[in-house]
Amino acid sequence: MTDDQLLRYSRHILLNEIGIEGQERILDSHALIVGAGGLGSPVALYLGSAGVGQITVVDHDMVDMTNLQRQIAHTMARVGQPKVASAQIAIGAINPEVRVTPIVARADAALLDQLVAQADVVLDCCDNFATRQAINAACVKHRKPLVSGAAIRFDGQISVYDPRDGNSPCYACIFSPDTVFEETRCATMGVFAPLVGIIGSLQAAEALKLLSAAGQPLTGRLLMLDGRAMEFTEVRIARQAGCPVCGKAH
Repeated sequence: MTDDQLLRYSRHILLNEIGIEGQERILDSHALIVGAGGLGSPVALYLGSAGVGQITVVDHDMVDMTNLQRQIAHTMARVGQPKVASAQIAIGAINPEVRVTPIVARADAALLDQLVAQADVVLDCCDNFATRQAINAACVKHRKPLVSGAAIRFDGQISVYDPRDGNSPCYACIFSPDTVFEETRCATMGVFAPLVGIIGSLQAAEALKLLSAAGQPLTGRLLMLDGRAMEFTEVRIARQAGCPVCGKAH
């Protein structure tokens, strides 16, 4: 670790739970972020500022004026640009040492199979059920920890699914792939601007804890937030032996 890095990350290094060894693990790590919108913005900025050595960001969308109410990685000057390119600029402005790989593409099963295998932690910041299931399947296949967040209107949730832990459920244990959901999008339902910041920041915190081996991750717990009352509710969740995704893997 260089003198500049010791200075930049000094507030992490001062934490007994992280220290120099934990920060070096963060510097040597690779995070995959799927989605560069409301959740992906704070995730990308915090992982970049914390020194995650390599960040891959996947999103097919362009920056739109309606995004700017909550997607803090983007600016007026970058409206019309790919969100991943905008996120790369935002991360670089905070920490130019981070290697950012922007991928303008839909995160389909084939792409996820390739990218998840290369990552140390995966962050689901997308906004549709099919992609969430594809991310989960790839994480189970490659035994990569997944930090999954969601936010709509005033409601948010986050959990960690870690296939390396035999007791950890996967996303499909809770939300069956066979379930038919009516997709709820911010474009039609609305979303409270700070809510995505809260959930995204929690996702970044869980990812950094996993990478640095600090603290206790949210594995096996679903944390839900009612933003109207600013009230958190935690539900314990168990792995389902009959799960079509992780049941066979175990």
